[in-house]
Amino acid sequence: MGADTGQLPLAIPAALAHRWPMFIAKDHNPPLAALLIFAASAFIAGTTLLAKALGTDTLGPALHPMQISHGRFLFAFVVILGAIGILRPRLGRPHWGLHLGRTSFGWTGITLMFASVAYIPIADATAISFLNPVFAMVLAIPLLKEGVGPWRWFAAAVALLGALILLRPTPGSFQPAALLALAAAASIGMELIFIKKLSRREAPIQILLVNNAMGLTIATVAVLAVWEPPTASQWAALAGIGTLMACAQACFVNGMARADASFVAPISYATLIFAAFYDFAVFGVIPDSVSLFGSSIILTGALILVWREARARNR
Repeated sequence: MGADTGQLPLAIPAALAHRWPMFIAKDHNPPLAALLIFAASAFIAGTTLLAKALGTDTLGPALHPMQISHGRFLFAFVVILGAIGILRPRLGRPHWGLHLGRTSFGWTGITLMFASVAYIPIADATAISFLNPVFAMVLAIPLLKEGVGPWRWFAAAVALLGALILLRPTPGSFQPAALLALAAAASIGMELIFIKKLSRREAPIQILLVNNAMGLTIATVAVLAVWEPPTASQWAALAGIGTLMACAQACFVNGMARADASFVAPISYATLIFAAFYDFAVFGVIPDSVSLFGSSIILTGALILVWREARARNR
């Protein structure tokens, strides 16, 4: 899944969709790749768990989603600066326009995602977030001039059907907060378009550095109107979100570098399992039949995309 594949990353979880490789692995090792992706899934689900704890009264007065997003960018930026200090990569001249577009959509997506998990089960929000490759696929038609065949349209329709089920579109069970997760997936899908354009121009770690620097700037300005002093436990959770994201990124990109995307991508959907487990263990939330059914349909659509992508690359 390198920058020169010529394909959109159609199976990246939402929490990592706005990330790009920081490290390069050299050995082909599918078992290790599977283990790394499985670990990344646990870390990714952990970030949503902490976001839910911060967005509710679990750790003190609920923090605004923009404050949670600010903490995520702040601590992630610190981690990336540390990595650059160790790796000392060669940096070039950024394309500021593309970076601004990518960061704006990325900040919007992660903020909406953090907002949604405060009101709906983490597993539901995570499942809906898996629609981001569907939105990216649709947006790639006018913006990247990419062709989309009937199988991809079929997969997109299946995934959207699953999202509709999770929205529970009946007067007695409709979840308005699920629309936040849907909007997050759409925003991150748009961000993937900018990532695609940037990956043709700049080194991966430079994309990460500029993205987090700009994201921190946007988040700092946005949070001024809603900022409240966090408690000590909330500061720890904010730092945990940034740290877990860095750990997830390291595991994910090393896993992707050690095996074919078609082998690795389905394993990333273990994020949904971890999300449901964390929600049950910490908040006592048990997925109902509608959640399980809708999530399974979304995963089916996403796996069809993975299968179709693998066949296209083989040809």
